[in-house]
Amino acid sequence: MRDEFFMKLAVDLSKKAVENGNEPFGAVLVKDDKVVFTNENQIYTRHDPTFHAEMGLIRRFVEETGISDLHGYTLYSSCEPCFMCSGAMVWVNLGRLVYGAGNDDLEKILGNDGISTTKAVFENSFRSPKVKGGVLREESLEVLKSYFSNHNKG
Repeated sequence: MRDEFFMKLAVDLSKKAVENGNEPFGAVLVKDDKVVFTNENQIYTRHDPTFHAEMGLIRRFVEETGISDLHGYTLYSSCEPCFMCSGAMVWVNLGRLVYGAGNDDLEKILGNDGISTTKAVFENSFRSPKVKGGVLREESLEVLKSYFSNHNKG
C-alpha cells in the first residue's frame, strides 16, 4: 500500500537523522503519489530546537516553493508530531497526516505518561488534517528505542 511505501521513507530519514547527529525523526511530503519534499530532524546540526522533521519540512517547503496551503498534500512522519509541529500543520492547512509510532509510545520509551499530541491540537483547531496513525509503527518504535536507550536524557 502507498502509505507503507512513503512511511518507509520517513523511517529511513529518522535513521539518517541519527547518523547525522540528530534525534530520530523523519518526514516526507507527498502530493499525487509523488514525493515533493523530505526532511529529517536537525535540531543539533542546525542549532535550532524548533527544527523538527515536520516543522523544518514545512518551513523549508513553503519558503522554497511559495506554496503555503497544503490541503492537497499528505505528510508522513516517523512519529506522531509534537504540539508545535501539529500547530504548523493547522496553519498550512495540511490535507492529511500519516504517522508511525504515537506520542504515547515515545513518552513510554522516555518513562513518561503520554497523550495524542495531534488529537489535542487538531480537535481544538479551526481546521485540521485527516489523520492515520500506526503505519509501520513497529519499525518506527525500533528506531526510537534504539536511539533513546543510547541517549538517555536522565
